[in-house]
Amino acid sequence: MRARYGVPLGITAVGAACVAYAAGIESRSFRLRRVEIPVLPPGMRPLRVLQVSDIHMVSGQNKKRRWLQSLAGLRPDFVVNTGDNLSDPEGVPELLDALGPLMEFPGTYVFGSNDYYGPKFRNPGRYLIERSRGHHGLNGKNEPAIGILRNPWEDLRDAFDTAGWVGLSNTRGRLKLDDGIEIALTGLDDPHIKRDRYNLVTGGPESSADLALAIVHAPYLRVLDAFAADRYPLILAGHTHGGQLCIPFYGALVTNCDLDTDRVKGLSTHTAAGHRSYLHVSAGCGANRYTPIRFACPPEATLLTLTPRQ
Repeated sequence: MRARYGVPLGITAVGAACVAYAAGIESRSFRLRRVEIPVLPPGMRPLRVLQVSDIHMVSGQNKKRRWLQSLAGLRPDFVVNTGDNLSDPEGVPELLDALGPLMEFPGTYVFGSNDYYGPKFRNPGRYLIERSRGHHGLNGKNEPAIGILRNPWEDLRDAFDTAGWVGLSNTRGRLKLDDGIEIALTGLDDPHIKRDRYNLVTGGPESSADLALAIVHAPYLRVLDAFAADRYPLILAGHTHGGQLCIPFYGALVTNCDLDTDRVKGLSTHTAAGHRSYLHVSAGCGANRYTPIRFACPPEATLLTLTPRQ
């Protein structure tokens, strides 16, 4: 009996332990990453930018709520929220409570598909199948979502706008910091559900600002190509969850978009039309409520220190 069943039972036990760890420990082991990016004009003071993404708030996630509140202690110059704030139609009050201290700082935001639509269970294996077939979101042959629950995203938008955060759904905006530094912002609605309209923001950065940033939820290549070709020095995105389930010493298996897995999270570059832009993809701090697990990919926020370029 031992020879016949020992190995399968052992594998099952290890698998169960990994799932328990991924759901009960790592998914709540919130981290702050620190990244330095040389994108400012020479002589300009460094800027501290806090990027939060893919919160996927569900009612009752008190540890996540308290951790997000604590990030205000970093005293960033401004906050960038790269979308997918919700995974529960009832989660708006708790999300706004979590982000309340951060909304005291200047900020900007874009929305992701999970801000508009409620969560839906999907077999995790479908992500591997879609990757092999080149299907991602509504950009391949996937059928559009019909009869899906809608989130109260208007309440979220109104609260962010009231706090003075700049919404960037296929539009441009500006942030002016207390010392007079001006940040030109260009953002797109979520490419994952084909809401991006780059033709509305084309033309490149505004030269009169001290810094120009490009912001989008899902880092699809068509969007990265457009931003890089228009010479934006830095692109910020989320969406990928860093792969969410990674293999130690190997990395992510999927990105849930057409971005390669080598750039699934963290700082990298993207080149188009002979111009290279920095790209930072946040692994985010949440997950869909039906798959609340992370493995070898802890939930995170990132403090980006922007420094003068050489």
